[in-house]
Amino acid sequence: MGWGFDAHRFGGDPPIVLAGIVVDPDRGLVATSDGDVAAHAVADALLGAAALADLGELFPSSDPRWEGADSMSLLAEVVRLTGKEGWEVAHVDVTVVAQSVRVAPHREGMRRSLADVLGVAEEVVSVKATTTDHMGSIGRDEGVAAVAVVTVVEAAPPA
Repeated sequence: MGWGFDAHRFGGDPPIVLAGIVVDPDRGLVATSDGDVAAHAVADALLGAAALADLGELFPSSDPRWEGADSMSLLAEVVRLTGKEGWEVAHVDVTVVAQSVRVAPHREGMRRSLADVLGVAEEVVSVKATTTDHMGSIGRDEGVAAVAVVTVVEAAPPA
């Protein structure tokens, strides 16, 4: 089991993308990549479950190669790396924490998108959202965060 977290403040170029899905076409997040906090949290959770590096070690923000990178492609690379180590995803639970960004209209698309990249059925991918009831930086609507838990199992040997 692994746990991941990511947060980015508003700013930067639109759109806001979560799990590869545009959820707000008018606002952006300040980030080296596309700022997809859901994909980042899931990737870090997967890396943690496999006891590998963290996302910042694999894709450092100081490296210009990752400027504007598609976070779902980075997640796909993490899936490849963890698979190479003999692990496959069993379950994913991700929660987006935001005051004004609405996840509910995009939830099913986010689940499908994550399931596709992770190579699992949608039924084992949970996407939820919450606010902080106006407390702290997220509550003041300064940005968006996500937390994720991923469980892995040993990959079945090739047939």
